[in-house]
Amino acid sequence: MYSDPSEPNGSYPPETTPAGPSPLKRLVQITREILETIVPAVLIALLINLFLAQATRVYGQSMEPNLHTDQRLIVEKITYNRFFRQAFGIEGPERGDVVVIKLDSQGGELLIKRVIGLPGDSIEVHDGQVYVNDIPLNEPYLNSVTTGYYGPVIVPPLHVFVLGDNRNFSNDSRNFGTIPIKNVVGRAWFSYWPPEQLGFVR
Repeated sequence: MYSDPSEPNGSYPPETTPAGPSPLKRLVQITREILETIVPAVLIALLINLFLAQATRVYGQSMEPNLHTDQRLIVEKITYNRFFRQAFGIEGPERGDVVVIKLDSQGGELLIKRVIGLPGDSIEVHDGQVYVNDIPLNEPYLNSVTTGYYGPVIVPPLHVFVLGDNRNFSNDSRNFGTIPIKNVVGRAWFSYWPPEQLGFVR
């Protein structure tokens, strides 16, 4: 049998198993791996929530028959973002859009309403009908007339006038006035829960 003369007695050194990392080093390694995974995911979620979209829930009956309490919606933010609008020449909310608004006067609560009046419009309610610039507004999304009398009021620049679809049970611009466009969080875009109400918001 061949033996290495450099070794005592011409034998091989015994094999040794390398020592593994210490528990502290292993903990540090696991923590680092978790942070490398979680932190980017959290940052991406925050960016999406701040600038692109967010989820919200419908509370109350003010948007019946089209939206129902506890219905879950995705709110699309980007087309109402001031910088996006300036960059691409988009005007912002349009008449008929279902929007989510946030008003300090309402305790910061998110409200879901429909845009009825745009800057410069004259809004009036009488004889069971909403009038925009003295013209009856076609509202196929309603299932009842708009009772009462209101206006006329002129929507100021950079403001919108909003109403709930369930006109007799809605806290809207008839109560708190026109709202600044900057208080429009976004457009109610897609309903994802419950499953039977899955679809785009109209």
